[in-house]
Amino acid sequence: MSLTRNAEATASQAANSRWLELLARAGFIGYGVVHLLFAWLALQIAFGGSGGKSGDQSGALGTLAEQPLGKFLCVAIAVGMLAMAIWQALEAAVGHRAERDKERLVERIASAARTLVYLYFAWTAWKVFSNAGSSSAEQQEALTGKLMTSAGGRWLVGLAGLVLAAIGIGLVVYGWRKKFEKHLKTGEMSPHTRTLARRLGMAGYIAKGVAYGIAGLLVVVAAVNYDPEQARGLDAALRALRDQSYGPFLLALVALGIACFGAYCFLQSRYRKV
Repeated sequence: MSLTRNAEATASQAANSRWLELLARAGFIGYGVVHLLFAWLALQIAFGGSGGKSGDQSGALGTLAEQPLGKFLCVAIAVGMLAMAIWQALEAAVGHRAERDKERLVERIASAARTLVYLYFAWTAWKVFSNAGSSSAEQQEALTGKLMTSAGGRWLVGLAGLVLAAIGIGLVVYGWRKKFEKHLKTGEMSPHTRTLARRLGMAGYIAKGVAYGIAGLLVVVAAVNYDPEQARGLDAALRALRDQSYGPFLLALVALGIACFGAYCFLQSRYRKV
């Protein structure tokens, strides 16, 4: 029992580290930059192409890497994302003590999920820096193809698609109900800044939810039709949305929402409770 308490005390002390806080806040800036680039790629897909770049996070980071000092920025983003992953892993282990039992459990699960997301971003940024591998869309297609050839693989792919679609719906609800505000230091904000954060957060989470929801449905369709090419993640979701009636206009709205999320990340770097 004392060993568990000592472990929790050590984790809590690590979570309150000033250096970890500074790195995590810097990570939010990198997270915002990636989403702004992602939004730019989505806008290019809507109106004529993306220069061969995948319409997802790896494409956004690849665009960044081609700029002056771009590879250095990719490393900085990887470090920031890793710090954010460590922070959220500690939150999942011993954090959210201000919440009630059920709410704390939900928040700890959410922190665990964010840990995986930030680790994925850190790995993607490092991979782009080292020029390793293909885009995440191509990797997802290859992985889906392998799974579909295994026993029960199509069921696993379909289940993964349903989970991704559920995450998309969750993000829409999260944004619409403005649940993100409880993680912000709203008391330190001016009325104008708080209104701006609310609007950017709502637009950003809803737009991301739409993109992830479509991506999840496409993965389910890929499993049903036994077609791995349809399971290309966010890139396929954006292109599928573009090909619908009024698709370019709708995709432009999604791109605008994702850009709003990028701007919201900059606010988080200052006002997020860390």
